[in-house]
Amino acid sequence: MIDTWAQIGYLISAVCFIVALKALSSPKSARRGNLLGAAGAVLAVIITFVAYKPDHLAAILVALVIGTIAGVVGSRRVQMTHMPQLVALFNGVGGGAAALVALMELGEVRDGETIAAIATAFTIVVGAISFSGSVVTFAKLQELMTSRPVTFPGLPVLFVAGTLGGVALSVWLVTDPRVWVGVLLCLVGLALGVMLVLPVGGADVPIVISLLNAFTGLTVAAGGYVLGNALLLIAGTLVGAAGTLLTKLMADAMGRSVFNILFGAVKGGSTLGGGVASERPVISGTATDVAILLGYAQRVVIVPGYGLAVAQAQHTLRDLVEELQGRGVKVDYAIHPVAGRMPGHMNVLLAEAQVPYEQLREMDEINGDFKSTDVVLVVGANDVVNPAARNTPSAPIYGMPILNADEAQRVIFLKRSMRPGFAGIENELLYDPKTTLLFGDARESLTKLLAAVKNI
Repeated sequence: MIDTWAQIGYLISAVCFIVALKALSSPKSARRGNLLGAAGAVLAVIITFVAYKPDHLAAILVALVIGTIAGVVGSRRVQMTHMPQLVALFNGVGGGAAALVALMELGEVRDGETIAAIATAFTIVVGAISFSGSVVTFAKLQELMTSRPVTFPGLPVLFVAGTLGGVALSVWLVTDPRVWVGVLLCLVGLALGVMLVLPVGGADVPIVISLLNAFTGLTVAAGGYVLGNALLLIAGTLVGAAGTLLTKLMADAMGRSVFNILFGAVKGGSTLGGGVASERPVISGTATDVAILLGYAQRVVIVPGYGLAVAQAQHTLRDLVEELQGRGVKVDYAIHPVAGRMPGHMNVLLAEAQVPYEQLREMDEINGDFKSTDVVLVVGANDVVNPAARNTPSAPIYGMPILNADEAQRVIFLKRSMRPGFAGIENELLYDPKTTLLFGDARESLTKLLAAVKNI
């Protein structure tokens, strides 16, 4: 009877996860979806404790306390600029945990249980790939190592050899489930994860995070099968499917295939440009110059990017927009699918500043409006408005759909310096005669702009 009630409780938790995922599809309901998903997870943990009375209770409770403290501290201290790194770490921990659970369950796999052995081998190797690969993506985004593609002679051969070795060890583990074989398979998976992510550079790193997230979901689902836990099976399948779809959508937004993103540098191409600042002359202006352009415009479009997040300037930007709207200027925000360092980064950042969701317009929706736009204000973005994506076949971002900012009457860039964007290539729009640059920290520049607009 207890087991029946436990399964009903797990079913309720699973429904919470499904409804939460649906709610996360819109910024309006995302907060509610997050709370619902967390409630489902808490319910599942309580059910497990009450119904099944796990062994080693003291150690489990200590781990729960440590994890809770780390989660609370992390969520409160980590800035929005570092959120992609946090997501990468959390994802890696999930994959590593799944691999460790599968290793511990090896002793329970009996001869003849082929499906369980296959699921266990899959969980070990893919979970290890997800863990080590996520650690490398964290290091790239945190600038603990270069964000440029890292390759070396023999990498393709080594990667193929590791893949074949992983397959061979997996077959061995299925036919003879020994713990030491599982440990070897885990080590091979860790090496494969590192080799998979090292050649990825530039703006492609967030796409790899999404792919590794899908890997983690699949390992959790496989682990649910091994443990006979339907809730893990459902939750892992949800994460795996969502991560896979997101990876495909992001790759499409970059105009490239997932295979090219992962192995383009290995084949001799590159997902990152030179990264050298140009000394070509540009037109720069003062805050007053830019304020006059904005204050007397009829239509203004804001293009936010990672620089806005770094400067924590979203609140000042909102104040500037409200001031312009008070003067009768029509203002919208143009959101590129991969602006920032993760999907939805700009949406969350602007929602934090209480920017109305109705003002946030996606790329496909707003691209046709740039021709009738008086001024485009680019705040901390670069690659998502770079015409090289359309005009320069040799550019690393060629084929990536971009915001058509170059079609507007005037363009204003708020930039700290002339350094290229994350893709490491020059933006020809910076040298266009209709473009004005306002140099400085984004928050300081926006503060000066706000004061100047008020004085017009």
